[in-house]
Amino acid sequence: MSLLRRRRGVTAPPPAPTPARPPTERPAQLLRRLEFGVVRRLDGVLFGDYRGLFYGPSLDLAEVREYQPGDEVRRIDWNVTARSGRLHVRQYREERELTAWLVIDTSASMDFGTRRVLKRDLAKEFAGLAALVIARHGDKVGAITFGPRAGFTPPRGGRAQALAVLGLLSRETPGGPETHRSADLAEALTAVERTLRRRSLVFVVSDFLEEASRGPGSWTTALGRLAQRHDVVAVRVSDPAERVLPDVGGLRLRDPETGGELWLDTSDPGVRAAHARLVAQRDGALRRALTSVQVDLLDLGTERDPVGPLLRFTAARRGRRT
Repeated sequence: MSLLRRRRGVTAPPPAPTPARPPTERPAQLLRRLEFGVVRRLDGVLFGDYRGLFYGPSLDLAEVREYQPGDEVRRIDWNVTARSGRLHVRQYREERELTAWLVIDTSASMDFGTRRVLKRDLAKEFAGLAALVIARHGDKVGAITFGPRAGFTPPRGGRAQALAVLGLLSRETPGGPETHRSADLAEALTAVERTLRRRSLVFVVSDFLEEASRGPGSWTTALGRLAQRHDVVAVRVSDPAERVLPDVGGLRLRDPETGGELWLDTSDPGVRAAHARLVAQRDGALRRALTSVQVDLLDLGTERDPVGPLLRFTAARRGRRT
């Protein structure tokens, strides 16, 4: 924000009235919409082999074999390699039962959106979709939320659990039978690491804006520890207005996390160029941080439903593993 200066001669207009929000869907309504409008579109594409697309190897060791080009470096068995003098990797059998966790951001920045839905509603859609897919195969899913509305629901199976996850995300106050009051992502990831006793699939759903402002060091270490034992996917939710600053004249902007305000002349090309540089720096820092701990990134935008990005993400994972 220090790069953005007020333009001389421009006076701030009175704040515009806040537009009315569309009524928020109840958990049961959202679940039915996802079942009939979204999940069916994934039939035959994702459900048949969703474990191979989302879920990495289990901890059930099957054999050790020689390294082949394309094998993951983190699978190398250094003890066998040292004894034999040749690179060997560990090969695992899939666990019969999958446990998945949704770690979801409920901070104030998630209440923003200028397109189809707010970011928090997009996170809710993804959480409901993931819970339905996993529960449909008889596996378990749990959820931990961090931020002002921190909460927890233990992993269970079935459609009722998908409804419970959506219910947790719909609360305006902290809730859950065993609330984890995690203020930020680093604390939430540490809480998840302490909770998990067996290898799991973990989705971290956030806009990562607060983490970007603090720098990757505050949460990358916790994410790296989690990724060493579990299959972790970062799901970033964003809005087009956060990526490209529109030329709409004077704007009064308010930081939802701190309450600070800034008057901005978006018609100034220098202001828009500075914003573009900041967005590129923030995006590059996030991608480097995730790559350093071998965590894949799924990008979702409020301007479209999550099906298209989800299918492209799983296709890319399938191609890389093949």
